[in-house]
Amino acid sequence: MSVSNETTSGSAETELEDVEEALKDVIDPELGVNIVDLGLLYGLKYAEDGALLIDMTLTTAACPLTDVIEEQVSQALESVVDSYRLNWVWMPPWGPERITDDGRDQMRALGFNI
Repeated sequence: MSVSNETTSGSAETELEDVEEALKDVIDPELGVNIVDLGLLYGLKYAEDGALLIDMTLTTAACPLTDVIEEQVSQALESVVDSYRLNWVWMPPWGPERITDDGRDQMRALGFNI
């Protein structure tokens, strides 16, 4: 995942790490693995108005559980950031090569052959 920031302060970078850690609590309801380790998170940065901009995707554009993931993101970030905007990104399309080593371990533990 590409974590970027429009400012260069060390505290902002640390805060983005906190955001990424909080987003590990968001579990893809179909696969049972968090969105960070699945590689669904494409980028984090702050807008000029101070809102966190989150670029992320889903394993498929036709995912019927988008609302569930959006609600989980809201809950995960509730005490971490004041405001955020979720931007659904479809290019490049998600593929299993984006899954982290930790994500692969989690999937194997759930019985997936990956």
